[in-house]
Amino acid sequence: MLKGIPACLSPELLKVIAEMGHGDTLVIGDANFPAASCAKENILIRADGVSATELLDAILQLLPLDSVENPVLIMDKQECHKDLETPIWEDFKKIVAKYDDRGAECCGMIERFSFYAAAKRAYAVVATTEISFYSCLIIQKGCL
Repeated sequence: MLKGIPACLSPELLKVIAEMGHGDTLVIGDANFPAASCAKENILIRADGVSATELLDAILQLLPLDSVENPVLIMDKQECHKDLETPIWEDFKKIVAKYDDRGAECCGMIERFSFYAAAKRAYAVVATTEISFYSCLIIQKGCL
């Protein structure tokens, strides 16, 4: 047991975050995200019983965001879901703003299938059991 480490961060996830270098990306996938198929060429970590917001908050306590324009990319809705409510997006932005002086401006949107392609190139994919729609994101690691 370690002091100051959020309980939702497993030893495996802590190891992965520590291994990541500047510019590496980490995917946080929701319960509907095809995590296993997207992680065939990278690392898959299960975070069952953990929400995407809880995990994002915990990770950003330890991981600096990159200085690029949008180090946090949120999966955007498809046209057929344009009227679907996505309140979790505001939750993501508030969490990011807690840890980065640029605030919610760090967050950008990425089209669903472009998200899948980017996820396949990520250093690791974390599968949560988040049930909110369109609650997947990609985080790009920066420098201390």
